[in-house]
Order: sequence, then C-alpha cells, then structure tokens
Amino acid sequence: MILSVHQPQYIPWIGYFDKISRSDHFVFLDTVQYKHREFQNRNKIRTDRGALWLTVPVLVRGCGLQSVMQVRIDNQQDWQRKHFESIKFWYAKAPFFKDHLDFIEDVYNSRKWERLMDLNVYIIKYLLEYLSISTAVSFESKAKTSQTKTERIIELCKKFKADTYLSGSGGKDYLEEERFEEEGIVLQYQNFQHPIYHQQFVGSDKDFLPYMSVLDLILNEGHDARKVIGLN
Repeated sequence: MILSVHQPQYIPWIGYFDKISRSDHFVFLDTVQYKHREFQNRNKIRTDRGALWLTVPVLVRGCGLQSVMQVRIDNQQDWQRKHFESIKFWYAKAPFFKDHLDFIEDVYNSRKWERLMDLNVYIIKYLLEYLSISTAVSFESKAKTSQTKTERIIELCKKFKADTYLSGSGGKDYLEEERFEEEGIVLQYQNFQHPIYHQQFVGSDKDFLPYMSVLDLILNEGHDARKVIGLN
C-alpha cells in the first residue's frame, strides 16, 4: 500500500494531483507548522501577461507559530471577490470555464471561509472528484501523530499499514532514507514531468507557462486533463 502526504495547498498545481493519484492513501498534514507565503495560501493562474498570483490573506501577526489547521483567513480584505473576478476575467473564454462556473461561484461568492485549511481541502476534494481520483484521504490530526520529520512519516505509514512511501522530489533534501530501510518501508520519489497542454495566450510571442494552478489545466482541457496528467 502506497502512502503520500502533503499540506493542503490553495488550488494546487498539477503535480500535487499526480502524487495523490499514484497513492492508495493520502494524508493532509494539518498539524505541521504553517509556512507563510508558500503554496498553502497562494497559487498562480495564466494571463496574457504571464503568471498572476492569487493570494489568500491570512492572520499571522501576533499569532506565533501556528499549525496548518490553526491558520485563519483575514476576511477584512476583499480577497474572495478579487479572486473570483480574476479567474472569471482571465478564463471566461477558456473552453471549459462554464463547466466549473457554479463551483467557482460557490467557493468565492456563496461561502464565507474562516480557516485556510477548510478552503483548501474543499477545493482539492472537488478537483479530485472531477479528475476521478479515488485515493482515500485522511487528516494527520485524526491519526494523532506524535513524531516529527522522518519519524512522523514512518509513524503515518505504520498507522495506515503502508509498505511504501511516495515522497515529492524535495524529500531527498531532508528525509533520513536509512530509517525507511530499517523499518522495512520502501521509499519512492515522485518523478513528475510537467506536460504541455492547450493553454490560453500561447502564440508566436508567448510561450507555454508550466506550474500554474491545476485550474489552468481543467478550464482549458476539461476531462482530457486526466490524459494530460497521465492518468489511465
């Protein structure tokens, strides 16, 4: 059984879903320390001028060290309207925009979000369903881990009876590989090659932009997004 883990990200990139699809069980790391200004509260969409960051404002000043599940959104800022208008403006002419308009309006116009994690997980679960990725999903907080770093991963593998751990390529920089061997757990690294797909604004003077939010893929390719990612 293959296990993978990651913090809940805001409208994640394609590789995030590739990793989940290659796993039998995926765990949201919601008790780890929140890292500000990374992909947990922001991501990029494509415009005719290049990439545009969409950032969810969060409360960090005076909050000390927070876990992912503790981070609250700063709703004094009008971020929901701005994100909705940006997505609508730049993707209104995308082939599959109308297919997802109800969901986009639901996220940004109909709901009020207090915790960043709730927003991220809601979006991710919608995208998993649309991409027909049926991997089981859990939360680290429910598993009640007690360890940190490599030992946290090993503990999660044992709790979910996984014999293989699938790490992102960045795990090579911090995972203690010998510990997995000692525990009889196979350690694999994700080797995701970013695909090129139909993308708006690409022309003689503009190149394809990789590493956008997966929204860019599904609004341009629809259900063919599965093939683009490499899903069967």
